[in-house]
Amino acid sequence: QVQLVQSGGGLVQPGASLRLSCTLSGDALGYWTIGWFRQAPGKQREQVLCSSRDSATADSEDYADDSVKGRFTITRDSAQNTVYLEMNSLNPEDTAVYYCAARRPSMCLAEEGLYRYWGQGTQVTVTV
Repeated sequence: QVQLVQSGGGLVQPGASLRLSCTLSGDALGYWTIGWFRQAPGKQREQVLCSSRDSATADSEDYADDSVKGRFTITRDSAQNTVYLEMNSLNPEDTAVYYCAARRPSMCLAEEGLYRYWGQGTQVTVTV
C-alpha cells in the first residue's frame, strides 16, 4: 500500500522561502508521477507543479503553473523516496493547503481525480 506523508509548511512573511517534503512509502518513487496541488480558502484545488519519471525509458517531464514558474521548484531524491517542493519569493496569494499526490503511469496531468494517492496536506500561510 502506497502512502504519502508530508512535512514542512508554516507561517512566513512575503518574500520568504519554504520547503515542503513528500515521502512515498510502499513502492519506489521512480515508478510514480508526483503532483503538487494547493487549495486556497474558498477556491478549488489546483495543480501547481508536477514531476514525472519513467524508470523504464528514462523519460522525464516537469510541469509548473505560470503562477509559480520561476519561484517554485520540484525535486526528487530517490534515495530518500522523497519529493520536495522548494518555494521562493512567497507572496500572500500562495497561502493555501498544499498536497502532494501520486499517479501512474508516468504522465503529468492536471485532473486531481487521476491521482490515486494523496498526502495529508500541509498549511502554508504568507502574511505580513
